[in-house]
Amino acid sequence: MTLPYEIFVGLRYLRAKRRQRTISLNTFISITGITLGVAALIGTIGIMTGFKEDLQAKILGTTAHIIVQERGNPNMRDYGPLVQQVEDLSGVEAAAPFIFKQVLLTSKTAVQGIILRGIDPHKEQAVTDVGTNLLYGRLQDLDRLSSDSNDSTTSLSSPTTTPSSHPQPGIILGKELAFRLHARKGATVNVVSPVGKVTAFAMTPKIRPFRVVGVFESGMYEYDSSLAYISLGQAQKFFNLGDTVTGIQVKVSDVFQAPAIADAIEAVLGDSFSARDWMQLNRNLFSALKLEKIMMFLLLVLITLVASFNIVGTLTMIVNEKQREIAILKTMGATPRSIMRIFMLNGLVIGLTGTLIGVPLGYTVLWLIQTYWTFDATVYYISHVPVHIQILDVALVSLSAILISFGATLYPSLQAAKLDPVTALRYE
Repeated sequence: MTLPYEIFVGLRYLRAKRRQRTISLNTFISITGITLGVAALIGTIGIMTGFKEDLQAKILGTTAHIIVQERGNPNMRDYGPLVQQVEDLSGVEAAAPFIFKQVLLTSKTAVQGIILRGIDPHKEQAVTDVGTNLLYGRLQDLDRLSSDSNDSTTSLSSPTTTPSSHPQPGIILGKELAFRLHARKGATVNVVSPVGKVTAFAMTPKIRPFRVVGVFESGMYEYDSSLAYISLGQAQKFFNLGDTVTGIQVKVSDVFQAPAIADAIEAVLGDSFSARDWMQLNRNLFSALKLEKIMMFLLLVLITLVASFNIVGTLTMIVNEKQREIAILKTMGATPRSIMRIFMLNGLVIGLTGTLIGVPLGYTVLWLIQTYWTFDATVYYISHVPVHIQILDVALVSLSAILISFGATLYPSLQAAKLDPVTALRYE
């Protein structure tokens, strides 16, 4: 099979004039520019996608995929049948009630405002990864009342009452929160609620001691520094909620189907209940990450655009140097369209070569970063750079580089097609 003459001529034009077996310097620079642009794009997008998915995994490991609450009512009654209705829906793996309150947590040396969550220790493991994130302790320890006659800590609401006469329920703290409060396993901390008994003079805060039975580490600083867990029953007693909860947390089999499942939950439970998925609950964060990824992609495309100017310059020089050859081709019957194909082929060869080299180079750079670039986990909460490459991103980067290279050939190709053979051969 004989190749079209446009391909044969175009490939010869990419070679230097005097050294037929080596690629010209201008062509090499153009290919290098495309290669670096493609590698930089793949590396940057791979790292940003990795960070996004790592952050998403940590958020979904600590919080539920869907939160169900009653509209216009902070407390949900008769939640048992509702939990069963939600669990019976297709795509739902598990559901569990929870209580969500803001309180103060005090120790002998520090005070910290936190989010206190009341959970069912037996159902929580099926909904979130809190149980697997524990550095020590168990969720079941939240139900165990403990007392220590050697502990001198007392409840601030009853200064004369010792823990030995009133056993203390368990509490699980985030790693950073435990560090700030200087609370180790077995230490006593006091939970202070601003909503307490109303007296003739003012409302007095409600205070109760809890014993630290575990510490968890989610990898998210916001959670590790401001989140604590107690059992659902103890939360109902402490906040005087009776047999009510804040809402129901739901885990689904496919996190990206959470919006559709949330709509199905609202349809089953009725208009008096709202179901919000994890995308809605963290909309600002993930929208910012998506916008940052798009902007970084557009900025790094400029590297490929700069390389395309080298293509324009290279082809323009080839057109100027090959005017005589172009004129001879036209006198032999070559059409302007065939001449354009010759120089467009040059740009496509440069773009394809740069892309074919840039893609594996980008993968190699990401592998080196992920393997050898380490962080201090005590400072950054990660030991390695998270990397994830999506085939769609690689295809988008490759297509962009090829299209930009092709676009750079239009002007030189048109100039070559318009060349007048008589003018080019007049002084030969």
